[in-house]
Amino acid sequence: MALLLNLLWLIFGGLAAAVGWAFAALLMAITIIGLPWAPAALRIALYTLLPFGQTVVESNPGPVSVLGNIVWFILAGWWLALGHIVLAVLLGVTIIGLPFAWAHLKLAGLSLAPVGKTIVPV
Repeated sequence: MALLLNLLWLIFGGLAAAVGWAFAALLMAITIIGLPWAPAALRIALYTLLPFGQTVVESNPGPVSVLGNIVWFILAGWWLALGHIVLAVLLGVTIIGLPFAWAHLKLAGLSLAPVGKTIVPV
């Protein structure tokens, strides 16, 4: 089931979202200031590529992660989460779009605080 959902996800916008996150990771890696957040953005890009059959777990809860997430939230996190929430609402209107809306809600939560998170198979 996860394979089918991931294929449909890629066709209906998941690939574009993953490319957008990868581009954001590249932009962050180019700048010295954004370099600490580039790995988190790349992790989200890979998760956005195939979100079904995976889950997010806390891997490194420490003061550095908390500080990194606060800065991330102020600079980019809430904008990205808002975009995923809007897409979730639009996809949630149809029954077919409900699994994709749920994936966008998971991505919205991850967009708020991606530092110190790991993606693992379910």
